[in-house]
Amino acid sequence: MLWVKAFHIIAMVCWFAGLFYLPRLFVYHAACEDQAGRERFKVMERKLYRGITTPSMVATLVFGSWLLSYNASGYLSQGWLLLKLLLVAVLIGYHFYCGRLVKVFRDDANQRSHVFYRWFNELPVLVLLAVVILATVKPF
Repeated sequence: MLWVKAFHIIAMVCWFAGLFYLPRLFVYHAACEDQAGRERFKVMERKLYRGITTPSMVATLVFGSWLLSYNASGYLSQGWLLLKLLLVAVLIGYHFYCGRLVKVFRDDANQRSHVFYRWFNELPVLVLLAVVILATVKPF
């Protein structure tokens, strides 16, 4: 079980690295004024989303589900875990919205400013704080 937990944490760290960096790329991309720079951001965004962030999300979910399988009824009766799983669902939605934004930028259809993406970039930070506190402190 400890190996599964270790791989779950490693995958989660990689997933969050992508969720932190991808919106930061959107900030820079939205502020970019030259075509060569925009094309470079398109490649970076696509590779980060498809090559690192999405596989890391899948691995996080696989290892997390594996951990749950050890005692599903016991774990799912704990309030902290139910809230954590709700926050994971929010992150999955955020992840797929980022994928949509990768396509928006790819198609040169972005309508939002770099300021929007600076704020958008903060959501996974808040979720990470809550998830770590829930999983560590188990307040209820």
